[in-house]
Amino acid sequence: MQRWRVPLGFLCAALFFLFSRPGPLALAIGGVIALPGLFLRAWATGHLRKNDALATTGPYAYTRNPLYLGSFFLGAGFSVASGRWFLGIIFAALFLGIYVPVMRVESATLAKLFGESYQGYVKAVPLFLPRLSPYRNGARETIRFDPGLYKRYREYRAAIGLIIAWALLALKAVYISWVPTPW
Repeated sequence: MQRWRVPLGFLCAALFFLFSRPGPLALAIGGVIALPGLFLRAWATGHLRKNDALATTGPYAYTRNPLYLGSFFLGAGFSVASGRWFLGIIFAALFLGIYVPVMRVESATLAKLFGESYQGYVKAVPLFLPRLSPYRNGARETIRFDPGLYKRYREYRAAIGLIIAWALLALKAVYISWVPTPW
């Protein structure tokens, strides 16, 4: 399932664009929802040292999957911006069907890599919805956001994708206002 999530995301985006009926209000509300997702993904990426160290700082102190939570906000914002409620239902179903299994597989991998320290983290930090106070593993955490990781993992592509998606939706909104459609 992991290898299908990105291609399915692009397919989903194309279908959303095709069936969307965006308007200025939907675009604005969707943007208010999507932008925090983009920032959350950026913040998370700057704390992630894939398979080298267990990420427990930054947003990882609140949720074990801040990247996926950020993706959820991006998708939810895009769904709202589409102006079609049924696209939101499709997004939710695809998200649950793809990301819940992926989170479970990744959790098993991290348990093998980090053993007891990961088990303690699992007991304290929720899988997806964030806790209200940051997790502290007892030791004083000194790891800070590393912009080099943001670049290394090419997270800037999410920002580029959001800009392109919003530009296309805005163009479609303008087109819709000029040319009435039969449906």
